[in-house]
Amino acid sequence: MSKIAVFGAGSWGTAFSMVLADGGNDVTIWGRREEVCQTINERRENTDYLPGIELPPTISATHDAERALSGADVVVLATPSQSLRENLAEWAPYIPNKAVMVSLMKGVELGTLKRMSEVIAEVTDAGPDRIAVVSGPNLAKEIARREPAASVVACADEEVAKMLQAQCHSPSFRPYTSVDVLGCELGGAYKNVVALSVGMAVGLGFGDNTTASVITRGLAETARLAMALGANPLTLMGLAGLGDLVATCSSPLSRNRTFGEKLGQGMTTEDIYASTRQVAEGAKSCSSLLALAERTGVDAPIAEHVNAVVAGQMTATDMMESFIGRDTKAETD
Repeated sequence: MSKIAVFGAGSWGTAFSMVLADGGNDVTIWGRREEVCQTINERRENTDYLPGIELPPTISATHDAERALSGADVVVLATPSQSLRENLAEWAPYIPNKAVMVSLMKGVELGTLKRMSEVIAEVTDAGPDRIAVVSGPNLAKEIARREPAASVVACADEEVAKMLQAQCHSPSFRPYTSVDVLGCELGGAYKNVVALSVGMAVGLGFGDNTTASVITRGLAETARLAMALGANPLTLMGLAGLGDLVATCSSPLSRNRTFGEKLGQGMTTEDIYASTRQVAEGAKSCSSLLALAERTGVDAPIAEHVNAVVAGQMTATDMMESFIGRDTKAETD
């Protein structure tokens, strides 16, 4: 039995803690709010994010970071991506020297344009053999209900990926390994931006032809950027690419698609933020991904238009009209 610390008591952090507990591990969740931790310990339930779902007995929660990290073999990070650097700087002194750090986050840091694994390396000075990511079609509520799902565990060191694979393999969760950390992270981050665009189309009342077109062109845009940066193109065809993209763009459980729907219905970004405590990573990362594409010399019309809508510079209707009005070209260009 491994001792695993999960930092983030939101829906995905809690759901993945259940996966790890079902895999036979002792899991401690660190929560920002002490009352959430208390509820988890006393009621065996995260009533704020996953109400009605009983947590395994090998999960406990604490607001004390040092306590959560004491003796941890693996540290799982499930905080909002834009707050990772600040939080991790506070936690880093307590992370055991040999602990492997796993990112569940799907974003690109504003300003630095760094992926989450790069932020972890920079803050903790850890080598690539101690940093991994988990990505795939993993809607938290379905995972917590133990509906069958698969995902990818990526680490530059394949043996470390296999070790983590064993730890999160449960009766309802099937992990695959990869050494393509870059491809998995970009697939996970970019699909949130595409899901915002799909959500806008749904919010405007458009049907399956429109959403399928946006999803497909979104995959092409993601692949162009990922391959330009050195990712394996097969990663974008797999669970961390196409799989995650389909789930996030198709499900009403997706925060990013829901956020996009509200934009399509005429709400402003500020209105949406005020109405929910859930974080839509795509709304935070679209400007970073656009800047990364521009720096790399990659055409990124979806990121460009989504960023403009999120920033209040154009409406969702304007965005859809602009997509159709773009110059035509060969599909494979």
